[in-house]
Amino acid sequence: IMENSTYSSDLSSTTMNYSELSPGFFEIFDQLAPQISIIDRVISPIFYIIGLTANPITTKIWLSRKMRKNNSSAIYVGVLSIVHTIFLLLHIIQELNYAWGVSSYTRMSVMCEVFNMAIFVPQYYAPLLVLAFTVERYIAVNHPFVKERFCTVKRAILVSIGLLIFSLQIASLQTYIWRYHPEEGMCYPPYEVENFEKIWTLTTELILFMFVPVCVLVVNILVIKEIRRITYQSALPHQTRGCGGHTSTITLLSVSFYLICTLLPASIVFALQGVIKPGQTADMETMAADPVWKRYLQYMTIRKIVEELCLSNYSCYFFIYYITGESFRKEVRKLCCWKFFKSEKDKNTVTSKSEYTLVTTDNANIIKSDKGRNYAANRPEYIMITKDNTNKHENSTAM
Repeated sequence: IMENSTYSSDLSSTTMNYSELSPGFFEIFDQLAPQISIIDRVISPIFYIIGLTANPITTKIWLSRKMRKNNSSAIYVGVLSIVHTIFLLLHIIQELNYAWGVSSYTRMSVMCEVFNMAIFVPQYYAPLLVLAFTVERYIAVNHPFVKERFCTVKRAILVSIGLLIFSLQIASLQTYIWRYHPEEGMCYPPYEVENFEKIWTLTTELILFMFVPVCVLVVNILVIKEIRRITYQSALPHQTRGCGGHTSTITLLSVSFYLICTLLPASIVFALQGVIKPGQTADMETMAADPVWKRYLQYMTIRKIVEELCLSNYSCYFFIYYITGESFRKEVRKLCCWKFFKSEKDKNTVTSKSEYTLVTTDNANIIKSDKGRNYAANRPEYIMITKDNTNKHENSTAM
């Protein structure tokens, strides 16, 4: 779920109510719940490394001419990888502010509003893309007679552009919600938009991060039921031409279910943030013994774990594609030149031209043919001489 929004209520209220008090918000976490900072500072960078390495590879493969030819699902998956990469880059900037206390966009008037809009766009856009190719998979499997009409590369591009515009429009309201306060040098929603911010955030979170995953779940169930029915009748092909291509149904189903498993728990945690609030600030010993603060810090620890689980949603799709997609595995091996992945059969059957020299026995007289073997008349005999001086006989009618 959106870490920016889940933090916004607590951080904005903390800023407005506790900004002049000591100890500060980050100091409370560091002293009373250091595990929260440790999770942010240790686990998040791991996902950054994974995602910023794997997502560009995923993008290059899915959007290659070979993969996207007659394969509309590759468009959605390739665009999704680009969105994930952009979000991780923006999330690094946000983490510098929230986890490390390094002020970046929070101390600039324009950047405050623009950044908060920008970081919401990929979070809105990603689940909508998953919903789009889930519906497409439903059409391909449950209504195969209309798949040639709806499951096309051109339509996938148009749908992706339309969803991007829709996400930009929704996220643009963040420029109204977030304000830079020069007197404090901080970025948070002002008091006059506090009610609107709560209603808007709750509405968008419920629709995009609870209703959309539920829709994805329902559509996936319908697809699985249809697959079981057709499989029972022994009539289901492994790939659905036109909508599937190189992207198998099991790959897209795995991505959809992973989205559900990461977003729904976060939606539940977000719903609890309006109920579990921090206590009154005091000295560290008093807050450590306060049951209100204890409950709040326990909640923040759980929420941070769930948020890191959600962050994996932007980093780990590469492994799903690699495990479930044979074509994707082949392209990864080809791209990364992982020759050690070749099977022994491939090594024995595939021979490089540079390892052999073909000569005719008529001209070279290197090795005489075996008198006991029958050769077709007027067919020249060829000998394959390897670099290790091992002779291999071969008869051929053409060069």
